[in-house]
Amino acid sequence: MAQTKWDLPTPYPDGNFHTKNIVQFAEEVKAATGGSLQITVHSNQSLIKHPDIKNAVRSGTVPAGELLVSRLANESPIYEVDSVPFLASSYDAAKKLYAAQKPILEKKLAEQGLMLLFSVAWPPQGIFAKQELNTLADLKGVKFRAYSKSTERVAQLAGMVPVQIEASDLATAFATGRVGAMITSPSTGTDSKVWDFLTHYYDTQAWLPRNMVIVNKAAFDKLSDAEKQAVLEAAKQAEERGWEMSMVETKEKTDMLAQNGIKVSAPSEDMKKGFAEIGATMAAEWEKAAGEDGKAILEAFRKN
Repeated sequence: MAQTKWDLPTPYPDGNFHTKNIVQFAEEVKAATGGSLQITVHSNQSLIKHPDIKNAVRSGTVPAGELLVSRLANESPIYEVDSVPFLASSYDAAKKLYAAQKPILEKKLAEQGLMLLFSVAWPPQGIFAKQELNTLADLKGVKFRAYSKSTERVAQLAGMVPVQIEASDLATAFATGRVGAMITSPSTGTDSKVWDFLTHYYDTQAWLPRNMVIVNKAAFDKLSDAEKQAVLEAAKQAEERGWEMSMVETKEKTDMLAQNGIKVSAPSEDMKKGFAEIGATMAAEWEKAAGEDGKAILEAFRKN
């Protein structure tokens, strides 16, 4: 029996729920094909660095790989719709946004000889701060950790001062007053042990960025019909399971913040309203940059 071996690089460590999900996907493909297709997962950027994964799959250096979708924003705004703040502020809304984006995302990937296997959301982004925040105005003038164009824009629209800080420098930056608030997921919050230097977490669910697992179409086309079917079926299962794992991760990590003394709360009505206005402004800016495809995605999303 002919045997096909695929390498699948991912940027995240073995303990990360995305990696665990992909390892299970690989195991299910092996079982369903009776071992004729074996996928080896290379975690933690050990085979290929995150910025290079997409091109490695495209060139056929590796047949498949995982990456953060919005990393490709410089190629097209289409890739960053899941990271437009306050556009889809819940798991349900994020799923609807994904459904609206998917046909155009698949078309963009197909143009480069790539195929989408599945896509899974990270836990939603919330606001961490050194003080209580009752209204959006409480953020005015606060030094805010920005790590992307969109987080800088959120800071500007809320009257905050954006400051570039790497994740590894968070504790020092907060301790020395270089920064007073940040937006990130509860997972990053617990990984960074924010309770050592922060007091409050507001569960704004600002956006739920997604990863995707892609495959080189030529490599996929070389598989037998039974193997193709096994990959697509396992991918469908992995997508459903991955979203469930993400929700579990969100609850566990948010609970962990509270257990370690962080005051966890929902944003006030004033904050929600203010952030919704910021979201509307940024969605309009994104739509303008994304053109007809962007308009189609937002129309499909808002119709559901």
